[in-house]
Amino acid sequence: MRQPFAALITAATLSIQPAEAQETDLQPNHPYVGMWVTDDNRVRHELLPSGRYVEARGQRERAYEGRYEVDGTHIEYWDDTGFTADGDFVDANTLHHGGMILRRKPATP
Repeated sequence: MRQPFAALITAATLSIQPAEAQETDLQPNHPYVGMWVTDDNRVRHELLPSGRYVEARGQRERAYEGRYEVDGTHIEYWDDTGFTADGDFVDANTLHHGGMILRRKPATP
């Protein structure tokens, strides 16, 4: 009686995969990976190559986190807390998002 139950638990355990583990295989093919900031540096979006983003607001370094997808010059965000947002890259160094203008921050060597 215990063997079938153990097999069922093992099968169920093997089929569960964390969502983050599935997303780490994503490698977005777009030129917008990196840090984007408002002119006052209050809002900072880091677009990671894994398809994840981290948004800082003021002193809150990890105010929002989630996944994103870029289609051409349009970006869609899915926050881990459940809300969604979007934006548009108007040129290689400017992102319009949620009424804000973010600019690409050059990578530091």
